[in-house]
Amino acid sequence: MNDRTAAKAEIELLRTEIRHHDRLYYEEAAPVVSDVEYDRLMRRLIDLETAWPDFRSHDSPTERVAGSPLESFRQVAHAVPMMSLANCYTFEELRDFDRRVRELLGGDPEYVTELKIDGVAVSLHYENGVLVRGVTRGDGRIGDDITANLKTIRDIPLVLAGDTVAGHVEVRGEVYYRRDDFTRLNREREASGLKTFMNPRNSAAGTLKMLDTAEVARRRLRFFAYYADGVALRAQSKVLTWLGEAGFPVLAKWRLCKDIAGVENFWREWETHHDDLPFDADGIVVKLNDRSGQEKLGATAKSPRWAIAFKFVAEGSVTRLNGVTWQVGRTGAVTPVAELEPVLLAGTIVKRATLHNPDEIARLGVMIGDFVEIEKAGEIIPKVLKVVIERRPSDAASIEIPTLCPTCGKPLVRDAEEAVLRCVNPHCPDIVKGRIVHFASRTAMEIEGLGEKTVDLLFGAGLVRDAGDIYGLTVEQVMALPRLAEISAENLITAIAASKSKPFDRLLFGLGIRHVGRNVARVLAGRYPSLAALKSAAESDLTAIPDVGEKIAASIVRFLADPNEQRLLAKLKAAGLGVGSGATAEVPRKLAGKTFVITGTLERWSRGDAEELIRRFGGRASSSVSKKTDYLVAGKDAGSKLARARELGVEVIGEAELALMIES
Repeated sequence: MNDRTAAKAEIELLRTEIRHHDRLYYEEAAPVVSDVEYDRLMRRLIDLETAWPDFRSHDSPTERVAGSPLESFRQVAHAVPMMSLANCYTFEELRDFDRRVRELLGGDPEYVTELKIDGVAVSLHYENGVLVRGVTRGDGRIGDDITANLKTIRDIPLVLAGDTVAGHVEVRGEVYYRRDDFTRLNREREASGLKTFMNPRNSAAGTLKMLDTAEVARRRLRFFAYYADGVALRAQSKVLTWLGEAGFPVLAKWRLCKDIAGVENFWREWETHHDDLPFDADGIVVKLNDRSGQEKLGATAKSPRWAIAFKFVAEGSVTRLNGVTWQVGRTGAVTPVAELEPVLLAGTIVKRATLHNPDEIARLGVMIGDFVEIEKAGEIIPKVLKVVIERRPSDAASIEIPTLCPTCGKPLVRDAEEAVLRCVNPHCPDIVKGRIVHFASRTAMEIEGLGEKTVDLLFGAGLVRDAGDIYGLTVEQVMALPRLAEISAENLITAIAASKSKPFDRLLFGLGIRHVGRNVARVLAGRYPSLAALKSAAESDLTAIPDVGEKIAASIVRFLADPNEQRLLAKLKAAGLGVGSGATAEVPRKLAGKTFVITGTLERWSRGDAEELIRRFGGRASSSVSKKTDYLVAGKDAGSKLARARELGVEVIGEAELALMIES
């Protein structure tokens, strides 16, 4: 045996042995060698791969040893959006979920219940059993490629165990810190004079976005898997079993429940014991076990209809209410915000909490100076739960409900059907700035660099008074603002110009018409592809459209007739936005009555753009394959949806065929 052959044999032997020890240590918590011995094996493998570089492989355990710092993260589109789960907090809400599933599917559904780890969702992609890419959730449609950082997490197999899985497999799961590892990390930082981290989840998210992979490797992140696509399994319970066999850590505490009563029992068991776990868990996840049923139920714009998160009772804290600030939002809603004595709640320091509206203040009977209990129950801003009345100080003062707008001083109004106070002055600075920020937001016109601080500067300098004014800005004007250099100014103007190519539904949503959300904006754009076409629609025309009720239709007509909004729309038209074709008839509904599902990566369009085109030409874009699907558009790396389409006899086409259907 020559040196080369011997080196190759030893390298393969070392890789197999190290993978075996990784599995014993990270998955079974039963190591059989010391850290010193493990490090000796790894050092020997590194030396051999350095001496024989042509034997290096991206599935080698040495890939977990950090290399050179990264320069940046590449953005990657998710073939299947990474949606967030809807939350529920009571048994009544859970039973409503079960009722909806039964009504839509019929029969007696089984559910798989899993603990909900308070971590960071990521997507792992394997080709023929080898890890090739790892991506963050991002905004659900597009995430960051953090493959190098994920490879440092020893829970994540670089090569799948068992029989080689042909083709593409996607695995999703949560990256998290164990409590003991998080405590160790903070002790080390404190000893080094560095600021300690506030909570494990935020720290895990920040660690994954670091460019220094050596530091990521040192921090000992962990991983649990809960989802797989590309494997021919038709039950979530079987998917979890397969994940374990393939080498992924899977929470052992999942359960197959025959009915919703079993789900409730699972929640009760863990509600009182989840603090005993070595990691943070904030609830359970309830999933329909039958994956065919999952595909039939599909999803809303935000969440799957076949799963829900049932949260544990929220953690609460008591602190003093020092005052109330009244904030004006982009719709004119004036909301009371409690200014609190800072308090630690669920791992973060809380200084503010919502009081919702004047009716809520009256219901709570809260006064300035009171001690109040606050909680986090799925809200971004914590809320005031109740007053600790026995601790009320003698100098407690009533909360004054404003009659004038705290920003512009104009009288506030209150609709008989709403509990909220509202400023109706269209020139109120907070309303104007809030609307511009919304217009530029990621889900609307996506103008990078036009956030709250920049809008404040532009408004303060008198350069913008509505969203239409941003299209007249110049680099020189922006450069003259404080803290904005030439490069920032040029990037902003470039982003503003690029926004002109956004689809019409993005513009409709960005206008901020009351009651018109993203889904309604898409529906409207499918019927009226320009502002001129939409203006020609009567209220009765609008109410005839699915998803557009009387309240939405009246709001649209009122918006389009408002002189202030007409001036805004004129500016946008002059800038080349919202012009479209000018008439609905000029965009023929060639795909009307047809349902399409897209899988894999397309070359000509992004997944989102292709779905927008399908909707624009009258078709329906769905996220799951069923008997009602007319066409599956299959791109590169098509997954299990392709197999499902063939199983159901659904016609499979490529993007060239889709383009031909649209352009013919």
